[in-house]
Amino acid sequence: MNDSMAYHFLSHAIKNCQDQDIKNVLEKAVSMSEKHLKKLKGFFNAEKYPVPHGFTKADVNLNAPPLFSDSSMLIYMQTMTLHGLTGYALSVGTSVREDIRNFYIEVNQGTMDLYSMTIDIMLKKGVYVRPPSLNPPEEVDFVKKQSFLNGWFGDKRPINAIELSGIFYNMQKNHVKILLEIGFSQVATSAELRDYFLRGMKVCEKQNEVLGSILASEHLPEPGSLASEVTNSTTPPFSDKLMLFHVVSLISVALGYYGAAVSVCQRRDLSAHFLRLMAEIGQYAEDGANLLIKNGWLEQPPTVTDRESLATRK
Repeated sequence: MNDSMAYHFLSHAIKNCQDQDIKNVLEKAVSMSEKHLKKLKGFFNAEKYPVPHGFTKADVNLNAPPLFSDSSMLIYMQTMTLHGLTGYALSVGTSVREDIRNFYIEVNQGTMDLYSMTIDIMLKKGVYVRPPSLNPPEEVDFVKKQSFLNGWFGDKRPINAIELSGIFYNMQKNHVKILLEIGFSQVATSAELRDYFLRGMKVCEKQNEVLGSILASEHLPEPGSLASEVTNSTTPPFSDKLMLFHVVSLISVALGYYGAAVSVCQRRDLSAHFLRLMAEIGQYAEDGANLLIKNGWLEQPPTVTDRESLATRK
């Protein structure tokens, strides 16, 4: 599902990309998705499982004008390769068969190479946003007081490097999602989906205000908005189905990254912030899933046999 979506989404970006360096990154990503799809179809066919329908040429209009700038597509690739690295690593850990393990190890290595290539081009183009740097401590220190965990009451220590990472990179991912939701809201043919995308944009902006206020309280910079990187095109380059699937899939990944940030937070107020943000986007994700179901676009993964249903048929 994700590879077929990426293949067609990036195919449109390649058609409109003017920067050859960025185009090379996009072409490498499309080539990888194409290889993945062939291999995955082979696995399904060998096991006599139906191949997911996913996305086809009908879901993209290659003749539509560009919706996003070249530089924003490079930043988009940084985020998407990060997501791929996370997903493939988890898949290796949950796979038993040798051929499946080898497949995920291979695609994980390929995604690492793509990520490295993307970062190199971002640095070359001057669009890589570095996280705030910290002054190194003079020596190793140990926590001496329970107040280290404070947040709402009592002494509040500065955020540490791990917490800063969780805040900064989640804000970056939100900016990419805002970029997509602004663009998709301009071109969606369904009024219901346009409203959904605009709502998602406002949710992400509100969440970035919360996270940004934490950085501001520490006199630290935050990553900048990508909103100006959306063109003024209103011609749909993608089907409503593809755009909705893309946003909903990003929300599910965002929940995982917020969860990871919570797991390493050692200040109570920061954990509470992330948990509240997770609840907000969890509701937004559910509404998106309901829209997919309503339109008949949500493909169901294989499930275990419903024994009760079989028994009641007799």
